[in-house]
Amino acid sequence: MYDVIIIGAGTAGCTAARELACNGYKVLLVEKFKIPRNKSCSGILIKKSMDLVRQFFDEDTPEFTMCAPTDNRGMIFTNDKGQEYHFEQEGLNIWRSSFDYWLATKAAEVGAELRDETAALSCEEQENYVLVNLKGAYLYSEKAKMVILCDGVVGSVKRKLVHTPQSYITTYQTFNKGSIDLDPHYFYAYLQPHLSEYDAWFNVKDDYLIFGVSVKDTSKIEHYYSEFIAYMGKHHNARIKEQEKAEKWLMPHIISGCPIEYGNGKVLFAGETAGFLNPMGEGISAGMESGYAAAKAIEKIDLNSDLDLVELYTFYQNNTYALKNYMERQWNFVANMSETFQYMKL
Repeated sequence: MYDVIIIGAGTAGCTAARELACNGYKVLLVEKFKIPRNKSCSGILIKKSMDLVRQFFDEDTPEFTMCAPTDNRGMIFTNDKGQEYHFEQEGLNIWRSSFDYWLATKAAEVGAELRDETAALSCEEQENYVLVNLKGAYLYSEKAKMVILCDGVVGSVKRKLVHTPQSYITTYQTFNKGSIDLDPHYFYAYLQPHLSEYDAWFNVKDDYLIFGVSVKDTSKIEHYYSEFIAYMGKHHNARIKEQEKAEKWLMPHIISGCPIEYGNGKVLFAGETAGFLNPMGEGISAGMESGYAAAKAIEKIDLNSDLDLVELYTFYQNNTYALKNYMERQWNFVANMSETFQYMKL
């Protein structure tokens, strides 16, 4: 019997696992993919994320997780009218595969059991525990007093627990060799509706020019990507010599009011699974904060007696109150900058 099984070894899961293991809880952290595992992501640690790494993991982000240029100096938005907004801020440019791997090892160092290449199929709540059905080399089950679900929108467990309709944004980005007349120290976001159904972006990692678009309708990926590449060629002299890789990912479509689903019974949701996601897909800081908050809520209750779920969820919601407010303010900020996101105005 584990005290807590955590599903998903991203920023939310690793932060929760480390916090609980540090305080003596028997923790199993399972990850569907082999670690280090890839996650399609901008891989930018904003200043807030850097501070949270230091707070939750007791050290700064290590150099081996970083890519060139290592320092990110902020974001440059182009709104739907073509106006540019510059936001200077200290940041780091990292590879998510290396960064998440480091977070997972930090959780394992303090006692969390890490099990990769293990998919969670379902969670079945019993009288005194949750039965977690898993698939690794074979099908089997583990028991836990509580579960924290942190496998994002790509996991199937939440859909079996909560039948609330969920809409998604599909992201598509390519890694290219070539040249462009833009400062590689910034992350660029483009909100013009003719370039995407959500946003388009550009950044640089280890001499790769990364171009991405996000859509609601996957059949329109090729159209918007072509429009974006043509736009970047015309306005920033982008020249692609060779495309080396392309990848797709899903993220939740955040709607007005930024509703959060905190969990179902003895299964708490954290990170993107709960709906914590900042504009332009910035989920690293939200993942760490919500994972930590879920862990602290569990630490507030007695796992060895009848669980007071009302108390548990009250603790969790209180612990994420500031995070949800921050998320709402960020979306409102983007809504005031671009009519594309008017529906997100507070």
